[in-house]
Amino acid sequence: MIKRCPFEVKARDGAARTGAIATPRGVVRTPAFMPVGTGATVKAMFPEDVKATGADILLANTYHLMLRPGAERIARLGGLHHFMHWDGPILTDSGGYQVMSLAKLRRITEAGVTFQSHIDGATIELTSERAVEVQCLLGADIQMVLDECTPFPATHDEAKMSLELSLRWAERCKVAFASLGQEGQALFGIVQGGVYPDLREVSSRALIDIGFDGYAIGGLAVGEGQQAMLDMVEVTNVILPHDRPRYLMGVGTPEDMLAAIARGIDMFDCVMPTRSGRHCQAFTWGGRLNLRNARYADDPAPLDAESACPAARYERAYLHHLVKSGETLGAMLLSYANVQFYQELMARTREAIAQGRFAGFAEDVQRRYRASGDTDED
Repeated sequence: MIKRCPFEVKARDGAARTGAIATPRGVVRTPAFMPVGTGATVKAMFPEDVKATGADILLANTYHLMLRPGAERIARLGGLHHFMHWDGPILTDSGGYQVMSLAKLRRITEAGVTFQSHIDGATIELTSERAVEVQCLLGADIQMVLDECTPFPATHDEAKMSLELSLRWAERCKVAFASLGQEGQALFGIVQGGVYPDLREVSSRALIDIGFDGYAIGGLAVGEGQQAMLDMVEVTNVILPHDRPRYLMGVGTPEDMLAAIARGIDMFDCVMPTRSGRHCQAFTWGGRLNLRNARYADDPAPLDAESACPAARYERAYLHHLVKSGETLGAMLLSYANVQFYQELMARTREAIAQGRFAGFAEDVQRRYRASGDTDED
């Protein structure tokens, strides 16, 4: 199989590794965190500021964009990169997560998923072929197969039936991609199987037999708890090819990402940095901060003196004032600072792996976050 996004591992430290994914629109340095631009925007941030944080790649969502403004419209307007003013690589989620999260609005069959649009109630059909077609119309550099994100909890039999359906969809996605994909675009498979090691192995080996440019681990961070998630990551990564990127979908906190990197994960995405920013929470090198708290009303210190982010230089007292007053600027500044913190965390992680000191670095960050514990006070 031709590798459409060549992946080079440059250094290892235990199971942790740092490397690079080559795409026509630029190199993605790994471990990498992808800011989430679900609807063709990273919420509350200018594209130029997202780029300035050090992000190499963004994530956008097939389901949301096919509903509004529509994949065909975006294609007519020059493709997703031009549309959202982002010239770097973009990975698109297939919409499989919405299969789970919008359970009251959908019906799953062998053909695919029939949704009732959450926007206007219209009936939308998302098949394997349509998922690939939409992602190709958008012009995504890395595309994901359509899958069913197995909910938690699920019995062994339920998880088995779910992953088998996802595998059949994955085969159809690869066939569709062979005719619709453009030079330089890549297709990733998604491992399912719930919290059952034997099913994760079945899914992994079947996807390897089909053959993909990279492999994602899906169906985690949905309520199973950190240890169960990490156990599934560990058993899956033992099987997945060493020369392909490994992507843990929908994760997460700094602690979760570092623990997953220690087990061989290369890529992450999560709405947490921007969602937390809009809810007055900051990720800093000193730990989590809740800027609603009264303790910051007279605090002249910068949000995070250790960060290079311009937004992190604003005083905590001023940020407290903004969030208490409901000013939009507060959400913008905290989102910017959070996204940059995540990028700085990845950059320092890559450096630590290359220098053979990842375990100590990860423990230091995790210790700071265990000690912070900033919660609501007022």
